[in-house]
Amino acid sequence: MRGDVAVPTTWEGHYLDGRSATRQRATIRVMRTGLEATVEGGGTLFWPYREVRQTQGFYAGEQVRLERGGELPEALLVADPAFLVDLRRAAPELGGRFHDPAGRRLRVELTLLAGLAVVAITGALYLWGIPAFAGWVAGRVPVAWEERLGEAVVAELAPPAKRCEDSERARVIGEIAAALTRPMPDFPYRVRVLVVDEPAVNAFALPGGYVVVLRGLIEHTHSAEELAGVLAHELQHVRGRHPTRTLLQHASTALLVAAVTGDVSGALAYGAEGARVLALLRYSRVLEEEADREGTRMLVAAGIDPRGLVGFFESLQKEEGDVPAVLQYLSTHPAPKERIARLRALVARSGAPPAPRLLPDYDWRDLARICPGSSPSPPSGGRRAG
Repeated sequence: MRGDVAVPTTWEGHYLDGRSATRQRATIRVMRTGLEATVEGGGTLFWPYREVRQTQGFYAGEQVRLERGGELPEALLVADPAFLVDLRRAAPELGGRFHDPAGRRLRVELTLLAGLAVVAITGALYLWGIPAFAGWVAGRVPVAWEERLGEAVVAELAPPAKRCEDSERARVIGEIAAALTRPMPDFPYRVRVLVVDEPAVNAFALPGGYVVVLRGLIEHTHSAEELAGVLAHELQHVRGRHPTRTLLQHASTALLVAAVTGDVSGALAYGAEGARVLALLRYSRVLEEEADREGTRMLVAAGIDPRGLVGFFESLQKEEGDVPAVLQYLSTHPAPKERIARLRALVARSGAPPAPRLLPDYDWRDLARICPGSSPSPPSGGRRAG
């Protein structure tokens, strides 16, 4: 028993090896120095606590997720939050490494007190304190509050009059989004992908599960895998609450106060300002790399070829300078050469096997007709549409 003194307790969960989309049933034993996981048909693993980090399970209704390893780590998933209580009891000296579910009841009160403290700080502290505090608050606001903020921003950035709502073609996009989130039952948002009739090549994530895709981007994709790659990247911005963090950091302080207090009406009042902020700002290099890394994992988990995202950026790079619409997407994302190299490395490290084509029987050029009056663009570079 590796020197463990306490009697181990047992939990049922799942194991992900970080290389494939397979979720394997696992029996997890909480021991004095680490976790012992017996994987169904896959042997027994031992994770010392010093190598384990918690990445999910901080909110009510969210699965507990523990990870071990580098960019594509192994993971253990347990649905019962009491698992965390057991972990903290087994290794009290490492209690700070794992979340205490008992503290959830105090979160609103503590967040309110922290918000009032930030409002009261001096001007000098304000300059560096707000960005840090905004990131902290963004990770703790309720999903329902985020959704209301997203509704307000969508009303400005994608008003109904500008949306392309062809039901059949919208269903195709919905199928791709559903395929991406299906292996992630703990994804906290209801995904809504909206297409806007604009020729620019762009897509952006909004708070609360919204992704807006401009018509020009769809016209520049050549397969379902390419669009899936873009959506996976944007959905990881959503999952990481990057748009919410950006708005809280750069919008009016009153929005930050509304988040701290849970004021839904305050969230709805900042739709126009939120649209302005998200339209002008770009994510940091760290957040973009996180979205690329987690987006690649999302594609692999869904059984979708992650090389589609690489192909999409390769196409944009070839067209840069020749097609002005391409420049908008490139201007709001990392340098394409560097990014393509990083994506290739991520795909190689994922060990993803060849995947069957996504929507193999669908004529991909037909999707470009989703907006009234639009027409499909011929495939460039001799590539056949999916």
